[in-house]
Amino acid sequence: MQETLLSLARDHACFFYGAMIFFAFAEGPYLSLFMGAFIKFGYFPFWPVYICIMAGDLIGDVFWYQIGKYFGYKFVRRFGKYFDVDEESVAKVHRIFHDYKSPILFISKITCGFGLALATLMTAGMIRIPFGWYLSVNILGQFIWTGMLIGMGYFFSHMYMAINSVIGKVFIAATFLAYLYAFSRYRRYLQKKAKQI
Repeated sequence: MQETLLSLARDHACFFYGAMIFFAFAEGPYLSLFMGAFIKFGYFPFWPVYICIMAGDLIGDVFWYQIGKYFGYKFVRRFGKYFDVDEESVAKVHRIFHDYKSPILFISKITCGFGLALATLMTAGMIRIPFGWYLSVNILGQFIWTGMLIGMGYFFSHMYMAINSVIGKVFIAATFLAYLYAFSRYRRYLQKKAKQI
């Protein structure tokens, strides 16, 4: 398994890291956690993984900004239901965005948006926040967020490798899977709470 992954990354680096950017665009947090473990196991080097995941996530930020800027509420009304975004959530973000745009963008980046991540990114485009400022704040948040998630994946895998007993390894693996499940449930909880505000 290790040799296959290393061979793939070495012989087809452009394709492999390109695919990583694509998956980071779609679901960066989970990919970060898993790649942290793979880095610890020696499958991949840290910096290319870190840069690719950051790039994929930031491409997503740019994409949603442009959607908000050029399509705004038309997109939300027609396609928002497929992305858990509605006019109400956009309106909530819109009301406070002008006064607190930088804190909102930064905190949204490092907290999965408190359930309003896409609404936050789209609203930034809708109210024409200067793109350079928008991208700078998101890069700073992404730097912290991606590093933290990769570090967590690395930490769990480090514990897994440090324990010799089978029971201990099963426990660490189960704890890691439980964390992923809890993380997923937390994101859904934030989305529900955001809709109740």
